[in-house]
Amino acid sequence: MTISRRQLLQQCSAGFGSLALASLLADDAIAAPRLSQVPAETHLPHFPAKAKRVIFLFMKGGPSHMDTFDYKPQLQKDDHKQLPFDKPRVQFAPTGELLASPWKFKRYGESGIAVSELFPHVAECVDDLCIINSMHGTNPAHGGASLKLHTGSDSFVRPSMGSWVTYGLGTENQNLPGFITICPTLAHGGTKNWSSAFLPANYSGTPLGNASQSSEQARVKYIRNAQLSRNSQRLQLDLIQSFNNKFLDTTGPDLALEARIKSFELAFRMQTEMPEALELSQESRATHASYGTDDPVTADFARQCLMARRFAERGVRFVQVTHSNSEVQWDQHGDLRKGHVQNAAEVDKPIAGLLRDLKSRGLLDDTLVLWGGEFGRTPTCQGKGHDGRDHNPEGFTMWLAGGGVRTGIQYGATDDYGYYAAVDKVHIHDLHATLLHLLGLDHLRLTHRHAGRDFRLTDVAGDVVQGIIA
Repeated sequence: MTISRRQLLQQCSAGFGSLALASLLADDAIAAPRLSQVPAETHLPHFPAKAKRVIFLFMKGGPSHMDTFDYKPQLQKDDHKQLPFDKPRVQFAPTGELLASPWKFKRYGESGIAVSELFPHVAECVDDLCIINSMHGTNPAHGGASLKLHTGSDSFVRPSMGSWVTYGLGTENQNLPGFITICPTLAHGGTKNWSSAFLPANYSGTPLGNASQSSEQARVKYIRNAQLSRNSQRLQLDLIQSFNNKFLDTTGPDLALEARIKSFELAFRMQTEMPEALELSQESRATHASYGTDDPVTADFARQCLMARRFAERGVRFVQVTHSNSEVQWDQHGDLRKGHVQNAAEVDKPIAGLLRDLKSRGLLDDTLVLWGGEFGRTPTCQGKGHDGRDHNPEGFTMWLAGGGVRTGIQYGATDDYGYYAAVDKVHIHDLHATLLHLLGLDHLRLTHRHAGRDFRLTDVAGDVVQGIIA
């Protein structure tokens, strides 16, 4: 006869081992009721929220801010001259003299914000953007910087921001995951960039495809069961869940096991709604044309953006769309002109189409759109032809739209050349704190106890950037 470890502690040494274990688990037992007893719709924000959901447009590799949304006239004047101040003590690689932007900038909209000719379609939406020109991070390497952006830590395994958001708010649709990542990169942190780490597993991101595949292949595997009817599957699942719950009664509180039990239920319910959500043929020709699904250059990213809108309107709390490939898409250490022209052409029209579509449907008011990469690029040149830029976490640009942010503004600034964040600096922790605030969550109160301490997305730092909130 075999017995469990818990039964062993109960039966040996007069049960004193069981008493000790009960004491160790007491806090968890009180603080963590069964997940099945806490439906997601009861997860209330800490205060009235301006945004209900997030769409994160991740430009993997690090777009150059001086060539996109941070116009630097002084850099244009001092092309090929030496940088007139010290470079950072820690650099990813050596760089040379200053490199002016190869692209012209033009002022758009009532706000008159200057945008590079790389983004003519997004530029037409500039009055809906809140452009943060003073972002800065801590890590000059892709892996560490990606993890920092996604999880708040570049050195430890921590829950991703999508997991924290769904942990705090749950999902509006019980038939779909609360956090979906479309065509995510498997490099530089890989699954850790969308994992729930020590949070319950049901708050982890659900990946659709990956960056090495076409978005046409971004599907949930095994979503249909050709052998069993829905009623038969329900009976089968009920039997399995009865075994699981009986085992849970013997183990006591176990977040990992409870999350696994809930995942079976979600997988069953997804069979109804997920195929319909992914059926892009339901959209009109005009909608497809506005995103660019009919153009081979834009089609792949356009499908991702269109899927993101369909998930958002169906109550998915956090949707990530990744622009990447096996060559780290935006990472132009050389051939800056060729690489950035190609990359911008692939995403410009789809992003503008997404913004206009959300706005026309009334979704932009409570959907927060976030755009950016893990860092920016240096204003100094790199590469054999001196036509590339190195990684730069010291100062770069990200922008937001909708979800309660001020529109038609540029917040903060880098120095005259774009190397360092200089005015109203915004750290990655500050961005996370602000994102949570717009969703009605206090980043200081959104915590989870693990390994004897309370953890949060912003760790021990982060301030809400009040200057970008409407």
